[in-house]
Amino acid sequence: MTSEVPSGTDTSRTRVEVWLNEYPLPDHSDGIREAARRFEHEHPDIRVDISTHDFRSHPSAVRESVARGARPAVVQYFYSAAQEARDAVLDDGTPLFTPIDKAVGGRSEILGVPVVHDDLIPAVRDYYSYDGSFTAMPLLTSTTLLYANTSLLRAAGVSDLPRTWAELEEACRRVTAAPGGPPHGVTWPNHGWIIQQFVALQGALLADGANGRHGRARTVDLTSEAMLAYVDWCRRLHSDGLYLYTGNWGDGPGFASWRDNFAVFAEQRTAFVLSSSVDAEQMVGTGREQGFSVALAPLPYNGDRPRAGTMVGGDSLWLCSGLDPRVEDAALAFLQYLLSPENIAARHRRVRSVPVTRSSVELLEREGWFAQHPHERVAADALSASSGAPETLGAVLSGFDEIQDEMTRAVHDILTDGTEPRERLLLASQRAGDVLSRGEAHPHDPRSSEGRDDT
Repeated sequence: MTSEVPSGTDTSRTRVEVWLNEYPLPDHSDGIREAARRFEHEHPDIRVDISTHDFRSHPSAVRESVARGARPAVVQYFYSAAQEARDAVLDDGTPLFTPIDKAVGGRSEILGVPVVHDDLIPAVRDYYSYDGSFTAMPLLTSTTLLYANTSLLRAAGVSDLPRTWAELEEACRRVTAAPGGPPHGVTWPNHGWIIQQFVALQGALLADGANGRHGRARTVDLTSEAMLAYVDWCRRLHSDGLYLYTGNWGDGPGFASWRDNFAVFAEQRTAFVLSSSVDAEQMVGTGREQGFSVALAPLPYNGDRPRAGTMVGGDSLWLCSGLDPRVEDAALAFLQYLLSPENIAARHRRVRSVPVTRSSVELLEREGWFAQHPHERVAADALSASSGAPETLGAVLSGFDEIQDEMTRAVHDILTDGTEPRERLLLASQRAGDVLSRGEAHPHDPRSSEGRDDT
């Protein structure tokens, strides 16, 4: 781990160790470090020490460090490692982490810092709740959005942004048929998170136990009607030349699938791209530089099914159990401080994380941020409109990274090799079930739930 430890060894100050994910993105942790310094200024008796570790191997690094006797106060986990966080234990078998709401204990403030749980957008609060308990604090939050080159749309006579799969397909046909139109209509990464979004929008689950949220998941089903509907639609768009699949799947080396799709859209080889909400400013700015306008909309849904809602992505901060009461309160105060309206707004402006509390959205509105950057509000509005049903909250599964790889590899084979969808998805379900069973049989064994690092 790389560490930042302020100079001096003043033992009179309460020390809070925070272990963060390290991403290959600029400014990810810089804003959090700056917030820690502001927090220390307001609480001079507390010191916040921050360490970082590559997000892919962070869970295993946490396990190994804790086994050697290290005791952080707060640890960051990516969404796909949530079950691993829930399963993490100390040497005596007690859980490594304690639910946030249990530690708060009904208090409205901690060390003078207001508790913000009730201010969270419900879809975000519920996403980080398991078995009815608010467990972890959201830090970096995103969702999937539709980006549209409205210059190309206007030239093709398309006036409205598509809301459904059918409307997106029709818009793609019109822009590709227009004089000077792009060779393809739409592109998006073949990635587990995108697939989950399309399944969740249809009100379907990936696993039993309400996606592992009401009891541990024991089975994975990648052959549901919703999954097959998505794959059939995707395959038809691809075979008709409307969907441009770059051939890279999952995260890939250097997040190639995401980079490729951004490049395709920037070069106006498609009129639409589906990507993370954190890309909003870059997408709009690139369009401006290249001479075309960009508009954003929620992810299109299957018009043959009710729209269930948009799913959250990102990561969260988990509070370690068994801390000295002074350390626990200091850690809790810092967690709440990170979700103050001012800090959320600053993080949104810096890394485009979705503002996840009502008061942070209101602050950005009052400051005129959304008037100047209206595209930045689309993600927050989409999450606010989500139904909150279990299907929209995302799955919590052992070995989730590897399970996502099985999904994306199956879709890749279907698109590139002409593999029969149901048979290939059945094989993916069986393989995903084996991953889940292995993780459930040995939940504390690092070999059972790490998955592969295909990068």
